[in-house]
Amino acid sequence: MKFWTSEYTFNHPWTHVAQAAWRKYPNPMNPAVTSIDVIDRQVVKGVLHTHRVISSQWGIPSWVQSVSIMGSPNLMYANEKSEVDPQKQTMILKTRNITFCKYIAVDETLWYQPHPENPQKTLLRQEAIVLVDGVPLSGYLEGLLTSTISTNANKGRQAMEWVLRKINDEMKEFSALIKLEAH
Repeated sequence: MKFWTSEYTFNHPWTHVAQAAWRKYPNPMNPAVTSIDVIDRQVVKGVLHTHRVISSQWGIPSWVQSVSIMGSPNLMYANEKSEVDPQKQTMILKTRNITFCKYIAVDETLWYQPHPENPQKTLLRQEAIVLVDGVPLSGYLEGLLTSTISTNANKGRQAMEWVLRKINDEMKEFSALIKLEAH
């Protein structure tokens, strides 16, 4: 079993970052994510609960694909369950793989909340637990998956910054249009 953690501070308020998280895919930093499908969404006591299925192409090495018990699917799937509490200003996303779940368990959690020292910034805490069981080289695969998670987390933060810039540009464009129409 391998553990991975990370923290990152966005120089944007929580409301902007939470909005960007919903628009994160597709993005040029991580083209492996091919689709996100909403399975269920409901508001319970002011908290938005969402269940989504994420489809992605991982580019699994050929030697891993050759392990007969794992097969070689073109697409990988994961469940994502999230809670957004606008009153507490928290967004929690929990993801677990569906593909290979008999042999590989990757549980990832992301917490977005206002930074405790500056509420105009947002703190992202990430955690992943990787467990590989019942396949050759389990420890090696856990390390490989943990390394991939770290790389993808960096791409994910870059993607969020890209979306935040895109949203800011859209707002500037919208404001300019409103000013033109007002004259």
